[in-house]
Amino acid sequence: MKKACHTAIDKMKRLWYNNRMKQMGIFTTDGEQTAENTKCVFTGHRQLDEDFSKPRLKRAIERLIRCGVDTFYNGMAIGFDLCAAECVLTFKRKYPHIKLIACIPCYGQDKYFSDADKKRYVKILKKTDESVTLADHYHQGCMQNRDKYMVERADCMIAYCNKTTGGAAYTVKIFEKTHPDGLILFV
Repeated sequence: MKKACHTAIDKMKRLWYNNRMKQMGIFTTDGEQTAENTKCVFTGHRQLDEDFSKPRLKRAIERLIRCGVDTFYNGMAIGFDLCAAECVLTFKRKYPHIKLIACIPCYGQDKYFSDADKKRYVKILKKTDESVTLADHYHQGCMQNRDKYMVERADCMIAYCNKTTGGAAYTVKIFEKTHPDGLILFV
């Protein structure tokens, strides 16, 4: 009974997703890609809870790539952002045309990262197609400026957000406000 319920919910989500993609003009009813240079923004929590699924994230990214998304904006924070960036870099082997753009809120963003996260951060930055640093130093509001910068350039969003407050929730809200018909995939 429980499995049948989940299957029905998954089917409804797929139908909704396919309809949203058609409404956005990303692909037609027969599944043909129609969009070019479609852009996606990532947002998510720094702490990945046990409900987080990296395979679900990978499926969402690949589905968007197959539908024409070729540019991914990433805020390079620990947790979800770094994980999403690593996934995009993995897909670059299969889809060399896609781009990863690191959107850094300020110089020294990684100052308080753990040693392991600093290594991941530097490794990812070396492999990005472009890196944009928005402020010379940390100041109140620089993280939100980075989020707005990414949202302004995106057509769709992949979000790991299970709270109503904080940076991820803020970014989802500004995306919904500025893109009322935009697609958000929650992973």
